[in-house]
Amino acid sequence: MTTTTGTTTTAAATAAAAATSAGAGAGGEGARVRALTTRYRTYLSKGRASLGEMFGGDVEDSSDGAWLQTAAGRRILNCGGYGVFLMGARHPRVLAEVRRQLETNPVATRLLLEPEVVDAAEALVAVAPAGLQKVHFAGGGAEAVEAAIKLARAQGRRHLVSMEGGYHGKTMGALSVTAKDTFQAPFQPLLPGVSRVPYGDAGALESVLARHEGEACVIVEPVQGEAGVIVPPAGYLHQVQQLCRRYGALFVLDEIQTGLGRLGHWWGADAEGVRPDVLLVGKALSGGIVPVSAMVATAEAFRPFDKDPFIHTSTFSCNPLAMAAAKGALAAIGEDRLVERAAELGQLLRSEIERIARHVLGDRVLEVRGAGLLIGIEFTVPGMAGDLLLELIGAGVLGNHSLNSATVMRLTPPAILTPTDVTFLLDAFERAARAVLN
Repeated sequence: MTTTTGTTTTAAATAAAAATSAGAGAGGEGARVRALTTRYRTYLSKGRASLGEMFGGDVEDSSDGAWLQTAAGRRILNCGGYGVFLMGARHPRVLAEVRRQLETNPVATRLLLEPEVVDAAEALVAVAPAGLQKVHFAGGGAEAVEAAIKLARAQGRRHLVSMEGGYHGKTMGALSVTAKDTFQAPFQPLLPGVSRVPYGDAGALESVLARHEGEACVIVEPVQGEAGVIVPPAGYLHQVQQLCRRYGALFVLDEIQTGLGRLGHWWGADAEGVRPDVLLVGKALSGGIVPVSAMVATAEAFRPFDKDPFIHTSTFSCNPLAMAAAKGALAAIGEDRLVERAAELGQLLRSEIERIARHVLGDRVLEVRGAGLLIGIEFTVPGMAGDLLLELIGAGVLGNHSLNSATVMRLTPPAILTPTDVTFLLDAFERAARAVLN
């Protein structure tokens, strides 16, 4: 996101003024925010403190469903969160599971058998693409990526192939396949034997796999979120699958952001009718309450991890509290028909957002694109993505920037939006778009 233009500075000032104005009427809330910002600088990160100031300097206080409330008393529609809040915040089904587990056995010894992890694994396998039947749980998305890389290496597949624009996390192994030099440069050297090919280009992928037959691992997203919601050509995942089979490569599909209904299907794999060797899950699996991720694999792919319970472990992997959250999240998605709702809402929102953007911003908008409730608006004017994001916050809607694209603002709304919420979102988007022009 660009933050050096005059319009971005103006937008940040507008958002900050709104928060300060609200705080002034809340009995010195502005002083509390300033004190909190100082503590961020002292104990966390100067950069993180500055980011908070740029986004208005307001403080998250509580959340419920699609909305969050700030300490200054503002209600903000949460269409951000980078894909975590598919079911909104504090979904009753997830809360019930987590509360039950919290009162019984939140963290297990790891030596005795424990039922929550089996229940969660069974529930995840039940909705995963057919043939994926073994689960390794982790804490965050990057940990699931690390598990997949280690699984590939344990099979002798030591050459990693990722896609330009791909994002898979920032731990050392995951960072090696996160295709952005800005993130990689300070930490070189990373893992050796990594190739990067253009996303959507099956020919370029085949060229690399032909040179590394039988020793490659391909990691790819069904839609690239952090690259700016890049949707590949129809049939691309089929081509990736076929090439992996032809050249003996491990096919890893990173659905940490896109899975569990975000694209209007349970998985991007379902939309394309493919079955990876390894599926990576995260974000929405937490139910927005307890962080959890997973690697789900075929029995054949999982074999190196299957025979040795100590080959890849983590103290808090499989902790019962996270397993309860995952169980609750999977149940809520099915019971509330959130996959279907994501498809319906996504189609409506993309259409209306494009209509408004074209009408208000004209040729400043290059494209509105996406699938389900993963929506990207790409601009032709430098800095406009950041400007619109800030104006949206001022108008009462939280969105996302894109880590691998400064020209794209993203929206990742929950699938529980009511008609009133949708109207609020669209009205706020129009107000923000008009404000960007001033």
